[in-house]
Amino acid sequence: MKKLYEKKPILFAVLWIIVYCVLTIPIRGEQGDESPWMLAALAAIAAGSAAFIWKNGLAEYYGLNGWSKHARACLYFLPIFFLSTGNLWGGFGLEYSGMAQVCATLSMLLIGFVEEVLFRGFLFKALLEKDGPKPAIIISAITFGIGHIVNLLAGQASLETVGQVVFAVAWGFLFTFAYYKGGSLWPCIVVHGLVDVFSKYNVESVTADWIYIGATILIALVYCPYLARQKTAENHLAARR
Repeated sequence: MKKLYEKKPILFAVLWIIVYCVLTIPIRGEQGDESPWMLAALAAIAAGSAAFIWKNGLAEYYGLNGWSKHARACLYFLPIFFLSTGNLWGGFGLEYSGMAQVCATLSMLLIGFVEEVLFRGFLFKALLEKDGPKPAIIISAITFGIGHIVNLLAGQASLETVGQVVFAVAWGFLFTFAYYKGGSLWPCIVVHGLVDVFSKYNVESVTADWIYIGATILIALVYCPYLARQKTAENHLAARR
């Protein structure tokens, strides 16, 4: 695995993303996010990716060795923390009960970690070294958004998926800019986890959902250009060891 990582880091990242999709899509489609099997699959992916990073001394390289030192210049990431509450704008309510809610909550937290490590960590950093910041940011963000089309395979309605893809592309740009300029993956992991967790504690509201999508796109259009102008962290992550 390390040899593949060193010789073909983009392929390495893509293979991790494929494994993630192959393991979780069938479970999500057949058993749902509340399934203990979903939790087990996500825990395995999270543990495997984390073990690889720490075993090979890559925590600093991927910005996992601490919180951002550039939080002030990034407005303390308040725009994305504000958006993390969006799933609650339609009201608060439990999607499941008992252990099912616990499993769903833990799964959503793990998704925040896994997707940030795979898309922002492995994929974005590989693209950044190969092609530079602009292509890396665009490809990483759009890949993250388009990747949500796979929800169709899990039985999600097509119109809802279109909205989620646009929503996810906006989030992809927000997360990638926050990571690139902030120098730490942890703000992205925390916010991503909160977004997903709150999706299991909300009251379904079509109006609130579309307001959330619109607000995310609007804030992305303002916050990303702001971050792009900040000279905080272009060289913030250590070179690969």
